[in-house]
Order: sequence, then structure tokens, then C-alpha cells
Amino acid sequence: MSYERFAYLYDELMQDVPYDEWVKIVEAYKEKYQVNGMKLLDLACGTGELSVRFAQKGYDVTGADLSGDMLSVAQMKAQAQSMPIQFFQQDMTELEELGEFDIIGIFCDSLNYLKDEHAVKKTFEGVYRLLKKGGLFIFDVHSVYKMRDIFADATFTWDDEEITYIWNSFKGDDPHSVEHELTFFVLDERTGKYDRVDEVHYQRTYPEAIYVELLKQAGFENIEITGDYSLKAPDSTTERLFFAMIKS
Repeated sequence: MSYERFAYLYDELMQDVPYDEWVKIVEAYKEKYQVNGMKLLDLACGTGELSVRFAQKGYDVTGADLSGDMLSVAQMKAQAQSMPIQFFQQDMTELEELGEFDIIGIFCDSLNYLKDEHAVKKTFEGVYRLLKKGGLFIFDVHSVYKMRDIFADATFTWDDEEITYIWNSFKGDDPHSVEHELTFFVLDERTGKYDRVDEVHYQRTYPEAIYVELLKQAGFENIEITGDYSLKAPDSTTERLFFAMIKS
């Protein structure tokens, strides 16, 4: 089974993820901060679900991701939709010169896959360099509450005819971190048998104050924090934090 086929099935699993909510949030901040340009960089774009949605809204989209396989799927999606999206294989902690952008986003808690504060800071510095003056930077991360009280020592399952998974999450060695152990059984339609795919994902987050300090060290100021797609201030049970700011 090709990884591309697996990635499409994974997208099918994620079809209930509220991708359109990310688009709405970006457009809300774009209007709030009066960002006129439409050139958008989708960092850690994965299989391009959000890249395509932004392109459909009229944005001039560039996607970047560390995984060449994911980018292959993203490119096929863009071509199927006749969307002229450029995709680049890039490590977001070591961004190359991709041009200047009016909006840069790191969505779907992708920043939580970075291993330490140094990697997060390097990412913020790269974003600052590529963002135009007056441009919008927005990203979301899991909250400490979600890591501690929802993910740690939890098990999630999914079962249908094409794909089944068992997802076990364990408290990680670092503060506010988890290890996700995922086992997928994916139907191979040619043989009628199931292929097994095992993955381990490590995620780590930080208190809000740490993100703010790292952003300030990278050059950002006046950082707005909201929670759970609401555009309202987070509280003690917020699961997803959104950070938005303008490069001054």
C-alpha cells in the first residue's frame, strides 16, 4: 500500500475536523487588522486540506511541509481542484527564502510537534523574516490542560470497513508532552486483507507565557490569544489556543 493511499484514508478519518473554522479565524483577523494582501504561507501544510480551502477563497497560497509524501498528496489535491498552489519541502525550523508573505499560518497544532523551545523560537524567527511589515502571523497549539487532562493515558478508537485505528496516548518525559501510539489497519481492496501501519507521534506544548516570550524574542509584539475557535479569551478548560499578531 502506498503512503499516498494511506494519507487519503487518513484525510477521510479527519473529515470531521473543522478546517473551515481555521479559514474563518484567519479571515476574521485579516479584517480586524486590515491586512490587505492575499499572499499566504501555509506552514506544515500536510496533505493540503487548508491550502486548497484558502486558495478557493482567492488567496495566493504557498504550502510547505517536512514530509515529501504528504506534499505529493497535497499537490494531487491542488491539481484536482485546478488550484495553482506551490508546495515546497521545508523544515519550518530552518525556513529558506520562499519570498515575503502577507499572512503566515501554522495550523492544526503542527507547532506542537517541535521537540523543544529552541525549535519553536527558530520557527518564530523564520516566520518573522518571511512576513511582510503589517503582515499577520497566526498559529494554534494544544493547551496545557488538553495535554494533561485529555490526552495523557487516554485511548481513542475508530472502526469502519476501510480503516480501523487504536490510538493510545501517554504522558511524555518532558513537561506538558504526550506520546501518541497509533495502530492502523487499512483495507487493501486488491487482496481483501488489512495492512497494518504503526506510527508514534510526539507532541509538546508550553504555558501561554512561554509562547509569548519566544514570540517577543523573535520580534513580535501585541500578541492576541484566544481559545477554541471562539475569538474569545481562553479559560482553564480551553483545549486549543490561537495566537495572532501583526509584524510591526
